[in-house]
Amino acid sequence: MSVELPFAPVDTIIRRNAGDLRVSADAAEELARRIQIHGAELAIGAAEEATADGRKTLMSDDFGVEQVVDKEDLELPVAPVDRIARLEIDDSYRVAMDARIALADILEDYADNVAKAAAVLARHADRRTVKAEDIDTYFELFE
Repeated sequence: MSVELPFAPVDTIIRRNAGDLRVSADAAEELARRIQIHGAELAIGAAEEATADGRKTLMSDDFGVEQVVDKEDLELPVAPVDRIARLEIDDSYRVAMDARIALADILEDYADNVAKAAAVLARHADRRTVKAEDIDTYFELFE
């Protein structure tokens, strides 16, 4: 599976939650992969919501978002998030811009939560670097 999301913004999200810890490239790659999987799953649910309403366009409401944040406030870029949304849904669906931004916001919150926990795990292991194993351990513990 290729990862649609660039690693740099994911690295930035981990760093803002890691404080003085370093971040391995593998950690950013692993979190980007997990974000992609989660985003594709959310898009499937949103497509089901749109279909139930007789639409082929995903809207922010389909992701459970009532107020869409400003795109400039997000670290995750919207274009790759749009590609993530389309990974597992039929090509006949469209993703409205507000839905792309809403999904990016949801995924950024998701990434923040994982990154915060991964930093705790790295500190607990008495390491100065957040590694991919910290991301994996988070999912083993909490999923």
